[in-house]
Amino acid sequence: MAYPRVASFKSHEDFVSYLTTLGIQLPCDEEVVSGDQSPLAVPLLVDDVTIGNRFCILPMEGWDGTLDGKPTELTKRRWRNFGRSGAKLMWGGEAVAVRHDGRANPNQLMIKAENLPEIESLRVELTKAHEAEFGSVDDLLVGLQLTHSGRYARPNQKSVSEPQTVQRNPVLDARLGIDDETAMLTDDDLQRLVDDFIIAASLAQKAGFQFVDVKHCHGYLGHELLSGVDRSGRFGGSFENRTRFLRDIVAGVHSAAPGLMIGVRVSIFDFVPFQAGADRIGLVDPRGDARLAFGSDDSGCGIDLNEPSEFLELLKQLGIKLVCTTAGSPYYNPHIQRPAYFPPSDGYQPPEDPLVGVARQLQVTAELKRRHPELIFVGSGYSYLQDWLPHVAQALVRANWVDSVGLGRMVLSYPELPADVLAGQVMARKKVCRTFSDCTTAPRNGLVSGCYPLDRFYKVRPEHDLLKQAKKPAVT
Repeated sequence: MAYPRVASFKSHEDFVSYLTTLGIQLPCDEEVVSGDQSPLAVPLLVDDVTIGNRFCILPMEGWDGTLDGKPTELTKRRWRNFGRSGAKLMWGGEAVAVRHDGRANPNQLMIKAENLPEIESLRVELTKAHEAEFGSVDDLLVGLQLTHSGRYARPNQKSVSEPQTVQRNPVLDARLGIDDETAMLTDDDLQRLVDDFIIAASLAQKAGFQFVDVKHCHGYLGHELLSGVDRSGRFGGSFENRTRFLRDIVAGVHSAAPGLMIGVRVSIFDFVPFQAGADRIGLVDPRGDARLAFGSDDSGCGIDLNEPSEFLELLKQLGIKLVCTTAGSPYYNPHIQRPAYFPPSDGYQPPEDPLVGVARQLQVTAELKRRHPELIFVGSGYSYLQDWLPHVAQALVRANWVDSVGLGRMVLSYPELPADVLAGQVMARKKVCRTFSDCTTAPRNGLVSGCYPLDRFYKVRPEHDLLKQAKKPAVT
């Protein structure tokens, strides 16, 4: 099914009218205010730390580190772009594995003592670029995302899955070829992993990062534990047990790295896995079990915020104020996690207008912000708004739907967007991400991630031609 492209809406009236036809309630300002009067320019306070504006850069995996987990020049270029973006909150910058077997690919960054100078260099590159562009880093908050990829671990070969699961899932197990308990982490394994997260957080503090994100999203290990209702032992079954992993990490970080702030990026709702139908449009995998989708209702394709809200209440009790909301997983239901007109080559065509997926995330974040006003909410899912991103972002912040607007793939094509918006510059339309999904298709085919359609730096690289070949349909 074809949907109108966002770029086709040339006026505010056209865009808002189309939202109405979809039945979407989504604030969208007609005029974007620049300078100090902009709601997007108002600083945020987290305890005694000032974040200079309401833009945030979300963490992304570039598949461009070294085999021993160090950044390359490609990684550093991306972080320099983050620094010159104008955003004042850097949510982790990169998904960094806490140990080798938790890497999502053999080129994912990894934090360990031997790599610490190189990991620190990323923060230095980012802050230098920011200071050179904007004169000061006093109101810049930079964190590092810590992760273990769980069932999506591929630490040694890009084409070989080495899953480490914490909850059996018939659909996902079948897709990854898991047919016994050998991939299941024991409680003792998880307790050792808790220690690895604590060590990683201490190293991040030594490298000058101001906070760490304990990743709980997108189907990776932390997120999967939240839905571990069938798991026995200390880390499964009850809500208390399913959150023990986070609680133990937080307690350990407070002890080992006093003063280090903690944030959590969490998939606040999930749906059962989808698959491509005969027409390539996504449909529900009938084997899906709604109980294994954290934040889902009994249908597996609706939302129940009771446990997500309980999770946020737990964060408050743990002294955590920074929350980054996202949804679902790029592996099994990407249309709810990363709405796009053009899916990655191994994905499916969206079963709904992607604007519906955007609105779903933004509305759920707003509802949780209403329930938990003490927390600082960073939202996700904005890139598909394209030319209308600043208009919606400003309206949402002004209406207190969200505290900070998170940008991911948009800054791969248009890193200066926050600075341009705040300065009142006309948006560079040729840089606006159109969700071609090449930044996902490339790594799915073993290539480094980047914006191949719009960033000339990647257009002239040899991977550009390799990506074109990979996207060609197979000859039968």
